[in-house]
Amino acid sequence: MTDSPARAVPRPALVGIFGGLFAGYLGLTAVIPVLPAFLRDRHAAGDLVVGLVVTVTAGTALLVRPVAGALADRYGHRTVMLTGALVAALGGLLYFLPLAVPALVAVRLLLGAGEAALFTAGAVWTVALAPHHRRGQLIGLYGVSMWGGISAGTFLGATLQQVSFTAVWALAAAAPLLAAALIALVPVPHREPGTAAPREPGTTTQREPGTAAQRKSGGGGGLLLRPALLPGTALALGAAGYAGLAAFVVLHLDARGIGSGVLVLSCFSAVYAGTRLVIGHLPDKLGPRRVAAWSAAGEAVGLTIVALAPNLPVAVAGGVVTGVGFSLLHPSLALMVMNRAEPTRQGAAIGAYTSFWDLGLAVWGPVTGLVAARLDYPAVFGVGAVCAVAAAAMAAWIGRPAGGPGGTGMPGSERTEARAA
Repeated sequence: MTDSPARAVPRPALVGIFGGLFAGYLGLTAVIPVLPAFLRDRHAAGDLVVGLVVTVTAGTALLVRPVAGALADRYGHRTVMLTGALVAALGGLLYFLPLAVPALVAVRLLLGAGEAALFTAGAVWTVALAPHHRRGQLIGLYGVSMWGGISAGTFLGATLQQVSFTAVWALAAAAPLLAAALIALVPVPHREPGTAAPREPGTTTQREPGTAAQRKSGGGGGLLLRPALLPGTALALGAAGYAGLAAFVVLHLDARGIGSGVLVLSCFSAVYAGTRLVIGHLPDKLGPRRVAAWSAAGEAVGLTIVALAPNLPVAVAGGVVTGVGFSLLHPSLALMVMNRAEPTRQGAAIGAYTSFWDLGLAVWGPVTGLVAARLDYPAVFGVGAVCAVAAAAMAAWIGRPAGGPGGTGMPGSERTEARAA
């Protein structure tokens, strides 16, 4: 019998990290469905301004994630995650001020930095606390907490908009404060005077940046950290299918006279979360490279089905297959990153890796729009499928590490793959 995730990590840590992430994203995303109407009503803003204000957070998130990860390595995961939650709460409070559009853009940039610190520090903290044979599963459940917060936040924001914009701003400030309280409940070892920054339970001994071991395994900086480069590129390729599905499946099915594209998206989201809950242990059990390759291949198959669907049941089946494949792609690739990074650089590595998600969406958003305008909607899903095949090939190609983190031997999940090969 295997341990459940709840038993694998101390309960206060599980509640604090996962609950803090959920509450933080609830506050961050509550304003998303509200901002367009607010900008039009209060500032007479056009579509370009609305798009800028809503999406500008991705810019700072892309830049801050690697920095936040490195800071978490140096000063402690709880410190950086707590800072991210407090920055998000501050951003929520700033919505109450009568700000002009440039000031709102600045607030959104600040919130992007807070989101990057909250997510990145929590992600590497989760891995640091998890038993080695549960790391991939916990990464997946961490993602479920994030998507749960996003879903709840957008729903509550749209609901509270019927009351007032002020009610939405209150939620945007209060939820991250709740996140900060939950994160602060997670205990860390006592720090004696003159000692290094405290480490969360289960983390390895920290060394100062710039050591020979870090230079050997880290390589580069920002997005170019060597352990994150190839898995991150595979993640960015996999993001093409998600960008196309989210933006164009409704229009695609309407153009075919099928309709109900929202149902396909709903099924995709439900299966995405359910897959991680039911079979989220597979990257640990079968090895992250094998699961990443098969997951990306499954995403490609699902997108092809959606592109060719002659009716709603087939389109829903395509959304389901896409959701199953895409669900395990991220945790599998993230586990590959962690297996290849020095313990003292894992925060920077996971921060760089997750930045490729922001980069992928930033690239594929306009690219899929151009493809739809020039070639029609089925081509959007065809491009996503081709990119998913490329991600599968890249995941399968990434070589096995010579040793696990710290050079102490091949990680358990990698050994599983080596025995099966």
